[in-house]
Amino acid sequence: MNELNGLRVGIAGGSLAGLTAAPLLTDLGCEVTIYERSAAQLEGRGAGIVVHAMTVKYLQERRALRPEQLATRVSQLVYLGPDDQVVHEEPCIWSFTSWNTLYRALRGCVDDERFRLGRALTGFEMDSDGVSVAFGGGQRERFDLLVGADGIASTTRGILFPDVHPSYSGYVAWRGTVDEWELSPPAAALLGDAVVYHLMPHSHLLTYPIPSVDGSTDRGRRPINFVWYRNVRAGPDLDDLMTDQSGAVHQLSLPPGALREVHLQEFRRAAQSLPNRLAEMVLRAAQPFLQPIVDVEVPRMAVGRTCLIGDAAFVARPHAAAGTAKAAADGWALAAALQGMEGDLPAALERWQQEQLALGRQLVARVRDVGDRSQFGSGWQPQDMSLRFGLYAPGD
Repeated sequence: MNELNGLRVGIAGGSLAGLTAAPLLTDLGCEVTIYERSAAQLEGRGAGIVVHAMTVKYLQERRALRPEQLATRVSQLVYLGPDDQVVHEEPCIWSFTSWNTLYRALRGCVDDERFRLGRALTGFEMDSDGVSVAFGGGQRERFDLLVGADGIASTTRGILFPDVHPSYSGYVAWRGTVDEWELSPPAAALLGDAVVYHLMPHSHLLTYPIPSVDGSTDRGRRPINFVWYRNVRAGPDLDDLMTDQSGAVHQLSLPPGALREVHLQEFRRAAQSLPNRLAEMVLRAAQPFLQPIVDVEVPRMAVGRTCLIGDAAFVARPHAAAGTAKAAADGWALAAALQGMEGDLPAALERWQQEQLALGRQLVARVRDVGDRSQFGSGWQPQDMSLRFGLYAPGD
């Protein structure tokens, strides 16, 4: 008899980490339910995601989805100098998807009755036999295992480790998208078939194409995604930037349409100093949005019958483009650990966390070094292989 049949698993968080873990554990025979705090289906605001093998492993191996159904591809890595000249170029075969595209595909792997919207975890208590979880509205559920997949602002993490908080890096990411058809032919030709970087003193910008809102990967119909890292001092400067049009201060992101006009105009003035093809793209972005870049590291990923995966455990700066892949790797490793648990769930979680802690720590350290060199040091050289995207190592 499969000892996982009927094992009750509650997953706090219905974003990409939770949606990867849920079908993996369901396939093992677990009775899995996702609890998402938002009352509406999630949206990704057009954010781009680099596709690592781990990111789409479940979809390709168990749902037989082909890469071209999920992602765009490029053939070149290009660095542009100040006058639009190509200062470095090399072949590459990277794939890119959008948050919305990946979310829809993974959401389709979870039955609707196992995905509960508007159910925010508010607390939990563990004993030797399980976890009693409280949700908003006074509802309670009992699980054999609680998986915290509730992201950067994880309530699960806050209960387990109240002293662990996101640590601001000193810079923010301005993000946005522009449809290919809105660009001039020279800009569309370059940005539609390359990962394009531009380095500036204490700043850098990169672009790549992603699937459209409807999932199309056809040339001419795709958005070009950009990320521009700009330094902002902690304290009043950051608080002012993150204050929306209604006067509310946001901590972890400022959504499209919320930027105050004074900051939007400053952003557009700064964009005029970019190389022409990049300036054209950035200036056409109707509603850029902001994310302060933060680090998060937990001392443990498992405590008793509760564990943390994805951004609930480690938040790595985006420079390795591996956050989504790291969440997926946590889920795959968790499924493997449970499959071999031999009746002792806490012991299986203890074994699972050792390797995942090591992976999280090395990833956070690697991208912290890359970001600090770019934003506060002497920058980097395009030929430096330590800068390449990768989960387990640069370029993997």
